[in-house]
Amino acid sequence: MDSKNPNTWWGPPKKFSTEYEERKISWLELFYDLVYVIAISKITHLLASHLTPSGLLDYIYFFSMIFWGWVNGSLHHDLHGSSGLRTMLMTLWQMMIVAALIVTISSNPGHLLFNATIAVMALQLYITYLWWSVGIYDKEHRKLNKPYTFFYLASLALMFLTLFLEQPYIRIVFYITLILNFIPPFIVYRVLRRRSVDFSLSGSMTERLGLFTIIIFGEVVLGVINGIGELNQLDFNIILHFALSILIVFSLWWIFFTLISDKPCKKGFQNSSLMQIFYIPTLMALGGIGVAFGGLFKSALHEGEEPAHLMKIIFSLAIGIFLLGINILLHYLEYPPHYKAFKKRIRQIIFITILLLFSAVAATNLSLLAFLSTIWMLLIFLIIAINYRWYTIEGNPGSKQQQS
Repeated sequence: MDSKNPNTWWGPPKKFSTEYEERKISWLELFYDLVYVIAISKITHLLASHLTPSGLLDYIYFFSMIFWGWVNGSLHHDLHGSSGLRTMLMTLWQMMIVAALIVTISSNPGHLLFNATIAVMALQLYITYLWWSVGIYDKEHRKLNKPYTFFYLASLALMFLTLFLEQPYIRIVFYITLILNFIPPFIVYRVLRRRSVDFSLSGSMTERLGLFTIIIFGEVVLGVINGIGELNQLDFNIILHFALSILIVFSLWWIFFTLISDKPCKKGFQNSSLMQIFYIPTLMALGGIGVAFGGLFKSALHEGEEPAHLMKIIFSLAIGIFLLGINILLHYLEYPPHYKAFKKRIRQIIFITILLLFSAVAATNLSLLAFLSTIWMLLIFLIIAINYRWYTIEGNPGSKQQQS
């Protein structure tokens, strides 16, 4: 080992000013993603068993907090990760904290809130240390990590305060901590702007967001399977419901990855930060679709009653929010010049699809089979519109040159 090169064994964090290089996603990062997706799966199942307003509020908080932890850890690895021992240990320690959070979510309901708060505080403290510690090795980074250190520590202090509060004050304070956690990037954006320095989301981080999304799609498929399994029967009618549900999931996957995947984020730290924030409601709604599938199949046993209609509303809202999230994410993606008109037109069609989706819920007399068929046909309409316009541009070189 070369003792003069610390990267051979410890590997201090890469400097923020280091010139960016395209890289492949490492096995360590994929392992790291898997633990976070298990956490998402756990809170999604918790929502399925507590489908109430308070359960929804807890789902929103935990999802946002888990995604915040994942983004911070992923960005730290992307910006400052090295091949040394430090990067591996820092990643594995964070995974251990998230695994502990998963255990607390599965604990006794009477102690769940206290145990989960302690685990979330540990994650908050660790993420704070993660960014602060970079300044030990990189003096230039100290000016940038001050807002993160200040706001993250303030958030940690408020989390500690919740140990001595009762509901509904606990939820109010926890949501304040979420706001504090998402403020620092916009302060750093002003600092970078004054220093004539900018930061854009790397291609590897864009790929990580896509990988994270596709694993949540797996949770939606699992929601369909679990929903069918709880019916404890298998006949032609059930198989038809299953097939339509899977087709809906595949259609949503097709729409998302046709429009969002492999598209770089617009340049600028503010665009990168906003796009990451808008991923939260988009993926949260995607997880909600998986939960709603289970409720839809249960309600099929009581067709025509109020719970069945309520589940159709929840399911439609989840898909509508997911499509709306795609629409907003499109604004922050950089398309080739000759696709600008395409992107504008597709965003309009998505909005029309959302309106049609909500109007379908108004038809309260629809059976579950007719309801799922209607949803799928609306998504197929959107897919046809996307692909028709896409391949029209691809097959017309003259159109490309003209729009350029």
